Amino acid sequence: MDPANPVRPVNDAQLSRVQRWVVSVLAVTTILHLSVGLVVAAYFLAPDDRVSQIGLCAIAAAFGVIAVAVGLVIHRQRVLSPWLLLGLLPGVVGVALVVR
Repeated sequence: MDPANPVRPVNDAQLSRVQRWVVSVLAVTTILHLSVGLVVAAYFLAPDDRVSQIGLCAIAAAFGVIAVAVGLVIHRQRVLSPWLLLGLLPGVVGVALVVR
């Protein structure tokens, strides 16, 4: 490999699009793991501690919204969009698991 004569240019548009997708998938997946971990922690708390369980689910929902917002920012989309509602899903599922 000759650095003076690269096979493809470094600023290739296709390459930057792939890089954007890889970074967004990694960021969103990492933040969603945190969100789901908070839901699991809420599920395994003592059943008589409802306030803490619902609080952890609310924090999980907030991190879910942050995860979706990060993905939108990386893809240079508007942050305020209906997609942010998808971020509430971990918190809603957590509350449904905790309350029953």
